[in-house]
Amino acid sequence: MEKLSFDEKSSRNDIISMVRKFCENKNSKDKFIPGETYIPASGKIINEDDIASLVNSSLDMWLTSGRYASEFEKKFPEFLGSKYCSLVNSGSSANLVAITALTSSKLGDRRLKPGDEIITVAAGFPTTITPIIQNKLVPVFVDVNLSTYNIKSEDIEKAVSSKTRAIFLAHTLGNPFNLNKIVEIAEKNNLWIVEDNCDALGSMYDGKYTGTFGHISTYSFYPAHHITMGEGGAVVTKNLELHNIIRSIRDWGRDCICPPGKDNFCGNRFSQQHGELPFGYDHKYVYSHFGYNLKVTDMQAALGVSQLKKLPDFIKTRKENFKRLYEGLNQFEDYLILPQSEKNSDPSWFGFPITLRENNGFNRNDVVKFLEKNKIGTRLLFAGNILKQPLFTENKIEYRVVDNLENTNTIMENTFWIGVWPGIDNQRIEYMIKIFDRMFTHFIKKHDDSNKKI
Repeated sequence: MEKLSFDEKSSRNDIISMVRKFCENKNSKDKFIPGETYIPASGKIINEDDIASLVNSSLDMWLTSGRYASEFEKKFPEFLGSKYCSLVNSGSSANLVAITALTSSKLGDRRLKPGDEIITVAAGFPTTITPIIQNKLVPVFVDVNLSTYNIKSEDIEKAVSSKTRAIFLAHTLGNPFNLNKIVEIAEKNNLWIVEDNCDALGSMYDGKYTGTFGHISTYSFYPAHHITMGEGGAVVTKNLELHNIIRSIRDWGRDCICPPGKDNFCGNRFSQQHGELPFGYDHKYVYSHFGYNLKVTDMQAALGVSQLKKLPDFIKTRKENFKRLYEGLNQFEDYLILPQSEKNSDPSWFGFPITLRENNGFNRNDVVKFLEKNKIGTRLLFAGNILKQPLFTENKIEYRVVDNLENTNTIMENTFWIGVWPGIDNQRIEYMIKIFDRMFTHFIKKHDDSNKKI
């Protein structure tokens, strides 16, 4: 019996075609039923193009970083207006790599050393702070503004001491912090700037994308974020020396820059002296840093390459959803502190933050329970005040606080956020505003009835 020849290209196309059809059927849009369909605070938009790209990568059977990772690492900094990108397995890993890179001996006198201070805020996500502690550095906490949720830039100078070496801040929920002021302070005091851009992909400040002002920026591609790889993140820089250190930290701490599956990329694999090793020791096994293995698989990267094409539309929708929510909720400003974008900025909002004003007769738990009961997803502003979290209260951690964290404590008590992600359409936005109206009518009546009894 004659053996049938295998046509890989044709077979691959058949598989991809079937995957597309499967996804088109599976992703047929469900009807929104007000009061029954849950509206998550965050989510992902995945279509047949994304899954086709992921499956196409899996058929290569190259399971570590490969051609798709290389493509993403080229196109992503081009989009931002930066130069170098290193994919990692999460935004948290991106933060770890960024801070650890600044401890490298290759940076000479500018390297971060144990006991050096890093200016940051306590109102945010824990993994902005974690790498500071892990590298035996000292976080210095400055309070934030209530309307922007970003650092009070007028207080940063107070935080600078003889030990200060860096500023590490997130653009809170996509709202850029005052980059002009922070760059000015950093240049004056010879400080590193690391931008945690995990929640702010597509945000702009003075006409440039956030993540391009500091020495290093970090990104997350978790499903809740602006684009997704499932799990994934990136570290971006314009500085070649920092880029090489970042790659070393990400790739086991090795000195070699050969990509996976390639040898002697530099042409000097067996012809160099390193440390006290024998001359010509294989460069692939020379280690300059205490590093990790934090790479992504090529399947994750393939999903990212596809998602990157949709990013401009995702950004546009987030901005539109934020605008519609703001216009609809503005009528409740007697009860709510609504978010304000930082001056000179154009945020690509991650969420819509809301702070309850004091003495309303109701509290945050009342509000979020009402919203959740009516199928509107809510989230707190992450750790609130991280100094009140068990990871600080149950451990002996060295840190410093500038003045007080009054607004940070208010955020811990009274702030939450709701979604603006692209899966929220006009019908859902209208429903959300309607529920806020119903909620305040309910609470005001309840408050009035209570006063009448008194």
